[in-house]
Amino acid sequence: MINEKMVNLGKQPSVIRELFEFGKRRKEEIGEENVFDFSLGNPSVPAPLVVKKELINLLEKEDPTFLHGYTSAMGDEKAREAIVTYINSKYHCKEKKELVYMTCGAAASLTIALKALCNQDDEVIVFAPFFPEYRVFIENSGGKIVVCGFDKNTFEPDMIELEKLINEKTKLLIINSPNNPSGVIYSKECIEKIASLLRSKQKEYNKEIYLLADEPYRELVYNQEEVPYITKYYDNSLVAYSFSKSLSLPGERIGYLLVGNKCFQANSVFYAICGAGRSLGYVCAPSLFQHLIPSVIGKTSNIDDYKENLKELSSLLEEIGYEVVHPQGAFYLFVKALEEDDNEFSKRAREFNLLLVPSTSFGVKGYVRIAYCVSLKQIRNSYNAFKELYMSYL
Repeated sequence: MINEKMVNLGKQPSVIRELFEFGKRRKEEIGEENVFDFSLGNPSVPAPLVVKKELINLLEKEDPTFLHGYTSAMGDEKAREAIVTYINSKYHCKEKKELVYMTCGAAASLTIALKALCNQDDEVIVFAPFFPEYRVFIENSGGKIVVCGFDKNTFEPDMIELEKLINEKTKLLIINSPNNPSGVIYSKECIEKIASLLRSKQKEYNKEIYLLADEPYRELVYNQEEVPYITKYYDNSLVAYSFSKSLSLPGERIGYLLVGNKCFQANSVFYAICGAGRSLGYVCAPSLFQHLIPSVIGKTSNIDDYKENLKELSSLLEEIGYEVVHPQGAFYLFVKALEEDDNEFSKRAREFNLLLVPSTSFGVKGYVRIAYCVSLKQIRNSYNAFKELYMSYL
């Protein structure tokens, strides 16, 4: 017999992907301009010009057998060195290239980290609202997901609840800041509280508890807010990063996993990362884009375009009467649904050709996520649809 769990997983795509596919069909029926698809976090801003220029330079000047050949299993040394040089300079750290593993984006980084750290039935704490695929990744590693609630005012973790959830089975916590879907950045004070609590719990249970920072949106911040670099605050930390959002390269699948240099037995943790990557078939991330990294590290797409989209969309929705959570980063707007059941609200929105992701999939009830990494024209054209949806509840 084949694996029925995988069959069921394949039959039931994520809510986000299901909405995206519905949108494609609907666009064929009534025209692309009449469907307002806010489902997928697919960057609408093009990659910075330096990406194109450097790719052309590499293709024209490098030996193709080198350019398209295998790198080391853990990644190209120059790419890894460029990454830690940038991190150490920008965040005043002392990370090591020997503890960087190149990956096929943040999803691969997360699955590798979970496979490396988790034994059967270890508990992994995530903070609501959280990226829905965390559940899939954790369960596939043999771990058990444990959801911690949030402060309704700040959308940061509920520290009182977190303290109660950590126990002798807790292996790691995953934090995502700027957050998908809320756009909230966890403050320095929040990170310090989490780190202090984990240090206390490590002593209490006489075991290592890890903190895994999922950071594909780190550079997408709007008002110079600080996104605390986690290895500075907690020793047993790892960082999963992707260039998908910062450089608008989601389809190229390139990122990395960093083991903090102060992590307990950091070399052994890294060996476990290498072993997990091997067991999952994640060795040698796309070579061409590894070779690209030294020339583009620290660069971003035009974030001002996202800021303009956010300003336009939030103003539009608040003018109509919607309640929004004002984000500090990423490119999502978390909006209060007009009824308690966010799934039903999302279904009704489809009647007005609005594709909004219900929040239940993010571990929170009563909201929808709107990805505003779309054209400004789509945002402006969606005004009447949002207004008609709002009016349908009066």
